[in-house]
Amino acid sequence: MSLDPRPLAPALAAAEEAGWATVRLDLEGVRSKTALMRRCGRALRAPEWFGANWDALADALSDLSWLPAAPGRLLVVTSWREYAEARPADWEILREVLEEAVDFWRQGDDGRPPLTVLLAGPATTAPGRARRADNGS
Repeated sequence: MSLDPRPLAPALAAAEEAGWATVRLDLEGVRSKTALMRRCGRALRAPEWFGANWDALADALSDLSWLPAAPGRLLVVTSWREYAEARPADWEILREVLEEAVDFWRQGDDGRPPLTVLLAGPATTAPGRARRADNGS
């Protein structure tokens, strides 16, 4: 699975050496779904159509056409532990959206650059799985 807690510096160095586009999503201080979506939109440099909900995030992650052309893309999520503990259901939905995006970019043999998502920092015990639904903030 591409969602894997690892140290940040070696992954960034390897991605940069390979010419990959890197995006950092820092969740420090994020305590609500609204704040999460705002932070995701800024980190991804999402276009104006970004609707700040789970479906819009999934759509943005399956597009990424506004990012620089590169042989691959690395999305590094930092300071995620507090959000995961404060909002376990939303955290599981976010993980699912990220996993689906990784799978999307991995499918097919059409030359699409892969997307890798890295959870930087210590691992936590994952809260129970939540169904994907937009239930407000």
